[in-house]
Amino acid sequence: MKRQNFIRTLLATFVGLACLNPVQAQTYPSKPVRLIVPFPAGGATDLFARTLSQKLSEKLGTNLVVENRPGAGGTLGSDLAAKAVPDGYTLLLATSSTHSIGPNLNPRMPYDAVRDFSPISQVGNAPSIMLVPNSSPAKTVKEWIDYAKKNPGRLNYASSGNGTIVQLTAELFKAQANLFVVHIPYKGTALAIPDLVSGKLDVMFDSLPTGLPHVRDGRLRALGVTSLKATPLAPGVPPIADVLPGYESTTWFGLFGPKGLPADVVTRVNSAANQVLQDPEVVDKLQRLGIEPVGGTPAQFATMLANESAKWKKTITERKITLD
Repeated sequence: MKRQNFIRTLLATFVGLACLNPVQAQTYPSKPVRLIVPFPAGGATDLFARTLSQKLSEKLGTNLVVENRPGAGGTLGSDLAAKAVPDGYTLLLATSSTHSIGPNLNPRMPYDAVRDFSPISQVGNAPSIMLVPNSSPAKTVKEWIDYAKKNPGRLNYASSGNGTIVQLTAELFKAQANLFVVHIPYKGTALAIPDLVSGKLDVMFDSLPTGLPHVRDGRLRALGVTSLKATPLAPGVPPIADVLPGYESTTWFGLFGPKGLPADVVTRVNSAANQVLQDPEVVDKLQRLGIEPVGGTPAQFATMLANESAKWKKTITERKITLD
């Protein structure tokens, strides 16, 4: 009799909990949500996060607290998010570096970029710009390619270091154009700009916010952008894809939760993010950062992630790119 009463009580408890689930789903979020940024304060990802946070807080109806957890190229913060409780109160603003490039460069990553996260939404794309010195004989992407083919091994390009998006962008360009151009790594593109201006360097693929001002000031020449299509972020600069069909290299930004994030939470955050990305104030701020707002569904984001990872894995493998 006692056993039967225990079973009835247990069943009643399960039924009660099941009835509560819809209510609990409707009340998310009921406390502040932390948004982990795996890079230092003041950087592009941090500024993006802070641009989104206020409006996203309004849409979600709770405070969104930006928490910088830099280290190991974004690995430390991303790993922290991967190991968080999947209840929707820890989110991650990740990038190409943490989820497309890093995992293909470092087989000892503490997390699996696919299995350990729940993709919520792609929120932005940041294309780069192909820069050459004013002394370069090339006025267009096609002319530069022709020039490089006539001078194999005699031209060089600068990057912000081995394994960075700047190097990979150049290597993808070299691969598609079938060029032999020497790599010269710097500790940041800002340090390479003087050598590019003086003509010691022949080309560099820099981010729009740091590269475009030098074009506007007349110090450098812009030949093309790395987005698949023309972008309002760089008016009048044609896409490199016009010459190399399919060529594209952008830094993407995306929202993730830990593995196992409830579907209703994913939907709630995704919907809020899509609304925020259409806000004129947010769009304006992002454009000032050189970022195009994206949005879309979690499924679209997951497809993009798979394509990006495959592209960079192929480039890294075929071009024998390492962190050393």
